[in-house]
Amino acid sequence: MNPFSNKLNNIILVIAVFLLVTNKLTAQENKDSIKVVHAPKTFTTNHSGVFGGKTIMYKATAREIHLKNDKGEPVASIWSVAYTQDGNKDVSKRPVSFVFNGGPGSASVWLHMGMLGPQIVKTDSDARKDDGAAPYQLLENKYGLLDITDLVFIDPVGTGYSEVIGKGKKEDFWGLSEDAASIAKFMRLWVTENKRWFSPKYIMGESFGTTRAVAVANTLESGGQNMALNGLVLISQALDYAGSTSINDNITSFLTYLPSMAATAWYHKKAGLGLTMEAFVEESRQFTYNVYAPALYKGNLLTSAEKNDLSGRLAYFTGLDKNYILQSNLMILMPRFQKQLLADKGLAIGRLDGRFMGDETDDMTQTPHLGDPASYQIESAFTASLNHYYSDMLKVSMDRPYLTSNDEIGEKWRWRTTPDGKYWEPWPVNVARQLGETMRRNTDLKVLVASGYYDLICPFFDAEYTFARHGIVKERIIKTYYEAGHMMYLHEPDLIKITADVRKFLSK
Repeated sequence: MNPFSNKLNNIILVIAVFLLVTNKLTAQENKDSIKVVHAPKTFTTNHSGVFGGKTIMYKATAREIHLKNDKGEPVASIWSVAYTQDGNKDVSKRPVSFVFNGGPGSASVWLHMGMLGPQIVKTDSDARKDDGAAPYQLLENKYGLLDITDLVFIDPVGTGYSEVIGKGKKEDFWGLSEDAASIAKFMRLWVTENKRWFSPKYIMGESFGTTRAVAVANTLESGGQNMALNGLVLISQALDYAGSTSINDNITSFLTYLPSMAATAWYHKKAGLGLTMEAFVEESRQFTYNVYAPALYKGNLLTSAEKNDLSGRLAYFTGLDKNYILQSNLMILMPRFQKQLLADKGLAIGRLDGRFMGDETDDMTQTPHLGDPASYQIESAFTASLNHYYSDMLKVSMDRPYLTSNDEIGEKWRWRTTPDGKYWEPWPVNVARQLGETMRRNTDLKVLVASGYYDLICPFFDAEYTFARHGIVKERIIKTYYEAGHMMYLHEPDLIKITADVRKFLSK
């Protein structure tokens, strides 16, 4: 027996076993990376309700729609809930509105259960009480819009029940351009399946959902299936992120946030005493335009006397201590304002809505450390109410949890608008010029911009700043204001007002 031959045979055997195991592992990994494709589920129920003073019979269709790649292979499952009026023989005169929230990484639960759905959850309208624990209260939404439009609530991939399937990959959907492409594809599929190409079409988005709304409107103009929209409803707009990003050295943000600080300080009786909120806000606008902006651009060219005078005037508008403002070099970051405004009471105010207040365990931190009270004081009620409503009213039964939000999406989000490998430099996200261009190509497109005075993440003055430039056609822009925050519909008087404003906008 040849010892060398035995050794060679042993080596060959080891290699063969290694290759066999490796191939099995690779096959298993490939199998695991391709999510099993099940037949899409649909749940249909019939209802009636009073909306806008009219009794409306309608069908609720909660379902999955599969998006496919160029090879016809399923790559994503999009979850939506559509409310369509029964017995409508001429849908060409019946508008359909596509609705989504923002994030990126948020499902449509907030607009669904807070403003536009047939039933909405009750939370404290005055932002004084936490939502607490179950049970919660669902109310018939008598301010809803089903008397004038069908509604389709969309959950982008990775939120709600929407997910990647088959050979799809998260990176195919988790990006500004990728997200817009998937929502545009869904809208075209829905319109085609439901024979609604002649229906007036609107998009209603909130926060990043307004960024998405503009990107989708732009995307719908291409791809060989041009779909012109009749209008956009932008709730707490975020088109040009320079004005809604409170960071050092971003001069634009210090200007756009100041009037919101003034409004919030007025609300908490820290500034503007003896004035109406509107009068105090207008005073802060003029100060921002005529005094604060030139001063910030001068920077350290300002004299000590000028800095001292400016700090006093900023203290007048913000309710903060003059010396604190001087130490901040005349530029107050929004998270610090949240912590400082009610520091004498040991409270931090909300970011999404400055009316909310949270009692923190550490009063010495520079910024809120428990999170945003405007979020954690309502989130449990919204989550529980949507799950209850789905199972009890819409008879939905799914094999996975409904994700109202998904942090992983934001962590992996691709903001760049150019393909990988193509030169690109980071820049604040800005789709405002896309809107200006789309409005000029589609001369019927009109826009409603809804802003809350106490919104400390997407400030109302940023909306004014944004829509005064970027080639936007101002004659087709309607701006409305509310005495609440980011989700102004949480405040019942503003729920009544914003639904009336949207109804008027859609009815024109």
